[in-house]
Order: sequence, then structure tokens, then C-alpha cells
Amino acid sequence: MKFVLFSHSFVSCWNHGNAHFLRGIARQLVDLQHEVVVYEPADGWSRANLLRDHGAAAIVRGAKLVPGVTIKTYQGPALDLDEALADADVVLVHEWTEPSLVARLGGHRIRGGRFLLFFHDTHHRALTKPDEIERFDLDGYDAVLAFGEVLRQVYLTRGWGRRVFTWHEAADTTLFRMKPGSVKDTDLIWIGNWGDGERDEELRRFLVEPVSRLGLDASIHGVRYPDDVRAHLHAHGIRYGGWLPNHLVPDAFARARVTMHIPRRPYVEALAGIPTIRMFEALACGIPMVCAPWRDTEGLFPRNAYVSASNAGEMTGALARVLSDHELASDLASTGLHTIRTRHTCRHRIDELLEIIASLDTATLSNSQVSSHSEKIGLQ
Repeated sequence: MKFVLFSHSFVSCWNHGNAHFLRGIARQLVDLQHEVVVYEPADGWSRANLLRDHGAAAIVRGAKLVPGVTIKTYQGPALDLDEALADADVVLVHEWTEPSLVARLGGHRIRGGRFLLFFHDTHHRALTKPDEIERFDLDGYDAVLAFGEVLRQVYLTRGWGRRVFTWHEAADTTLFRMKPGSVKDTDLIWIGNWGDGERDEELRRFLVEPVSRLGLDASIHGVRYPDDVRAHLHAHGIRYGGWLPNHLVPDAFARARVTMHIPRRPYVEALAGIPTIRMFEALACGIPMVCAPWRDTEGLFPRNAYVSASNAGEMTGALARVLSDHELASDLASTGLHTIRTRHTCRHRIDELLEIIASLDTATLSNSQVSSHSEKIGLQ
């Protein structure tokens, strides 16, 4: 089939964690011999910031990370949808796409577009800023893909979309994997962007304080850290390494003995059960993990895939145990890795997506389309 993806950015992961999953599913589609075309705005926020901070070379490298994918940029309303959607079978629209384009794509589908149209939501705005989601005209969309069951329920309750499916993120295990033989030169590494007030207190309580108490060799990577926060990290002996390209994260994990899952507050309070992409990334790389408060309400991971800590004292103790008990660390790593490989790879998600495509009400398609789609996904 021909898949057309509309993303805030595919080439840039600057403050754009969703790039990992979008690249991963595109890679799997290409591996399965599907055609993948990605559209992103030429002046998108993530792309523009990456270009500003790291130059055109970073954009070029990002564009080469998934061979076989065609990447096209557009300038706002100048995008020719007749050309962009020609021969498309499935169109996937990420929720950071401009509302005006979301509406145009829906209108194109209503007017006889011969493709299935999905809206893909991977954020907490549906609960924390519902007015921003209400701006999206989803009338023409065949279904919504929500990255957690609690988010799916929000869409159903509010009547956003005709059909809503849970479609979790997952690890791109082509890139995120163990690297045996790597020298461990860091006790703890944490990778994540500054939370705009959504987890600043959590970072101080669950990361800075325990690291300082234990005197660990620790590093942080991410963007948008204010000067006063950088100074605070430095004062506690924590290195701040700035932006780390997503495809280099496995190398950083391989050099560290432990990492953390510190979700933003909305995912703890409003969207329980939805982990950050960092959790999938870390477990796929076989690094032991200690988690700040987070409820796995959907049972995505077995309890022995990570260690939980409910306060700074427990976090300090948990880190000390993992770093001193090699058997515990090995068990955590192997359980987490097995969980990813058997449940949470991007190939798993593509299989789920193909099942969703097959399950859609065939009344939304013409008879010729039903036959065409069935043949392409192996149902006939």
C-alpha cells in the first residue's frame, strides 16, 4: 500500500520525542514493501530550532535515518493535496499538524478521497487543553489512533471522531538495542527535555536530590533547560550535555549503568497508563530502570521490568540497590528487553495498524476500495 504521513517533523527530533515512533513505523512499513511518503512543514518549530542550533547538516542526517522513505516539505496552504494524496491508500495525520491542514485533509476524504484517513494523537492536550483539540475538524476522518486507553476514552466521551483505537507507541528496535562490550563510564543517564513546569519539581526530587546524596556520576541530555536549572545541575555535580540526536541515544544508554523514567505530571495525574517514549527506548537497550511515580494501568510492563520509587528517599535507595546489586540489574535489564521484544516493537504496532485497517467498517469504502485494501493487506 501507499502510506502518506503528515508529521510536525520527521527529520528533526529537537524537543520532538514522537520522531522516534514515527520513524520506527515508517521503517517497518518500508521493510514490508509498502511505499511511505512523509510531509512536514518547512518552517516547523522542531525543524527550525534544530536548524538554528545545529545547522543544515543535522537536517540532512535526520533525513537519511530511514532509507526508502520519501520526505517532502510544504509551505502552509500552498500544499497541493491532489498531488500529495494521489494513489494514497492510508493517510496518517499526527496531532501536531496545523488545524487548517487537518481540516483540509478531512474535506478531501469527504469529497471522495480513496484512502483511509487516521488522526494520530500522542499528547496530553485532550485533557489538559481540550480547546486545542476541539479546533480540529475530524468529521472526515475514518478513525483516531490514541496512544493510550485513557486518551481513547476521552475522545469517545467528547465525541471526537467516529472510531477511536488505542495505539501505543513502541521502540524502533532496529536502532534501539543492546550494545554488548560498551564501556560503562557513567553511573546514571537521564534523557528528556525540560518540562515547562510539568516535571521541574519531579526532576529536582527524583533525580537531582538522589544523585547528589549518592555522589553519582550522572549526565542529562535534552533541550530548553533554563540557565538557572543548568546552574542547579552543575552545583550538584550533574553534567548537562544538551541535545542528543535520538539515533545516538542507544550509545549513551550503553555507557551508563542505570536510567530513570520521570514522566511529566499530566501523564501521572490525568493520563495514567501512558508511558513516555523514553521508557520504550531504555528497556529496548537493556539498561536497568528506576521509575518515579507512575501507574501502569494497562499492564504494558511486568513489575519486575523496573524498580518503582514513590519519593526521593525511595529513589535514593532504589538507585543504590541497582548500582550495587549486579544480579538485580541484570534481571531488570533482561526482563525489560524481553518485554519490548515480545510486545512493544514498531513491528508489533504495524501489525496492529494493519488489523485496524482490516476491521474498519467497509461501508466507508467503495466496493473496489474494499477489494483493493483486502488484497494489499493479505486478506484475499
